[in-house]
Amino acid sequence: MIRIRQIKLPINHNENDLKEKIITRLKINKNDLINFKINKKSIDARKEINYIYEIDAKINNEEKVLNKNIKDIIKTPDETYKFKTNGTKKLNHNPIIIGSGPAGLFAGYMLAKNGYKPIIIERGENIDSRVKSVNTFWKKGILNKNSNVQFGEGGAGTFSDGKLNTTIKDKEHRGKEILNIFVKNGAPEEILYINKPHIGTDLLRGVIKNIRNEIIKHGGKIEYNSLLNDIEIKNKTITSIKVNNKTIKTDVLVLAIGHSARDTFEMLLEKNINIKPKPFAIGIRIQHPQTLINKNQYGKEHTNLPNADYKLTYKAKNGRGVYSFCMCPGGFVVNSSSEEGMLSINGMSNHKRDEENANSAIIVTITPDDFGYNPLDGAKFQRKLEKATYNEGKGKIPTQLFKDFIDNKISNKLGNIAPIFKGNYTFANLNNIFPKYINTSLKEAILHFDKKINGFASDDAILSAVESRTSSPIKIIRDDNLISNIKGIYPCGEGAGYAGGIMSAAMDGIKVAEAIAKIYKPFE
Repeated sequence: MIRIRQIKLPINHNENDLKEKIITRLKINKNDLINFKINKKSIDARKEINYIYEIDAKINNEEKVLNKNIKDIIKTPDETYKFKTNGTKKLNHNPIIIGSGPAGLFAGYMLAKNGYKPIIIERGENIDSRVKSVNTFWKKGILNKNSNVQFGEGGAGTFSDGKLNTTIKDKEHRGKEILNIFVKNGAPEEILYINKPHIGTDLLRGVIKNIRNEIIKHGGKIEYNSLLNDIEIKNKTITSIKVNNKTIKTDVLVLAIGHSARDTFEMLLEKNINIKPKPFAIGIRIQHPQTLINKNQYGKEHTNLPNADYKLTYKAKNGRGVYSFCMCPGGFVVNSSSEEGMLSINGMSNHKRDEENANSAIIVTITPDDFGYNPLDGAKFQRKLEKATYNEGKGKIPTQLFKDFIDNKISNKLGNIAPIFKGNYTFANLNNIFPKYINTSLKEAILHFDKKINGFASDDAILSAVESRTSSPIKIIRDDNLISNIKGIYPCGEGAGYAGGIMSAAMDGIKVAEAIAKIYKPFE
C-alpha cells in the first residue's frame, strides 16, 4: 500500500471528496484506486478549520507511483506488532499479576494469548459490581476501600475520560496493537486513526469485560476481591505470595498495582524491595462551559465538530511548572477517594462527551525537596492534602469560584456556571488546603491561561480540590530485564512509576510480558 500524508479537506467534506483528493494527489485514474483506509485524522484550527488526513491506499501499479517521488507519498511501512516467545526456562507455577488496570490487563492478555496461563489478582470487584459500589459512594458517601474509583477491574482509568494518546516513542508498534485489541473487543474503530483517541468511561467498561473474557478463554484466570497481603522471598528470589492470607506459589510476580496502592507500597518496603520517591504534581480541577472552550479553540461554535480540548503550560514566578492535565471535554468532576477520612477528585467523560461543562486538572509540580526523600514521603504528602481536603469540605468535594479563591474567601453562591459533579460538593476555601507555594502558582497560572483562552479566569469559573493522584509518588526500581532487586518480581505500569495513563500503562504491561517470554517458555 501507499501512504499519503497531509491531505487537507474542509470540515463539511464527504467520503467522495476524500476519494477525489487521493486520486488527485497520486496522479492516477479513478479506476486504479482499489481501496483505502484512514491512518490518521486530526483537526487543524490554526486559521480556517480543516481536517488533515493520512491515508493508506491500495492501487494498481504502486511502484510506478512511488518512482515519481511525489511529496508526502511513501510506501506504507510495516507497523505490525510481533510478540516473541524465545524463553527456554520452565515455569514451575503460573505467573501472577497483581492488579487488573491497563498494565495488568495487557500483561495478562499477552501472556494468556501466548500460552502462559497467568493469574490476575484484583483487590476490587469485577466491573459490574464495582460500578454499583462507586455509584453508592457518590450518592450515599459509603466507601468500599478496596473497590472504588481507584481500585477494581479496569483500574483508575475506567472512571476517567478513557484517553488513549501517549508521547512514548513506539518503534515496536505496541501502541497500535493496543488500539487494535481495544477495537477487537468493542471500542469504536475511530480510535485507530483520530489524533486524540478516547473511548469514554461508558464504553470502556464493556471493552474491559471482553478483554477479561479473552484472557479466560486462553487459559488465564482473574480473582476478584483478592488482596495481596505478603510476599515470601528466599535468597533474594520470590517463592510465593499470600492473597487473602492464603499462600500461592509462583516464579513470576508482576506488580501492576496502580498509583493508589499505598498499603502495598508499605508492604513492599518492609520486604526490602528497592523503592525511591519520585516527583509528581498536585492541584485543583476547574470547570468552564464547554461552549466557551469551543469558541476559543474553533473561533466560533461548530455543531459538526467534536467538543474542543486544550493543553496549557506555565512557569510560575517561584519556578514551579503549572499545567493542565487530563482535560475532559463535556465531562464530570468525580469524587475519586479510596481511603476513609480523605478526599481526592478526578475528571471523567462518556464517549459522546456531551455534558455542558469542560473540566481539567490544573496542577503544580512538586519534588522530594517539598515532601522528603524517604521512599513513602510522597504518599504521606498526598494523604496530608487529601485529609485537609476532606476536613475543609466536611466529607464533600470542596468547591470555590475563582474570584473567591483569589480573594481568599468562601463562596456563598454560584455564578453563571452550573457545576457537574459525581459526588456531593460544598462551598469551601481551597486556600486552606494547600501550601502557599501551590496556591500562588495556581492563581498566577490561571490568570495567565486567560490570555490563551479568553474567559478561563472568569470570576465564576468553578474550582474543586484536591487533584492528588496525577501519577505515582514512587518508583519501584527495575533492571534492564524489567526485574526488581528481588528475582522474579516485575514492577509494572503507573503504580510502579513507569507509566502515566491508559496507553503508556498498557504498553508497559506488554513490555513486561515480553520480558517474561524472553526468559520462560509457555506451558505446553
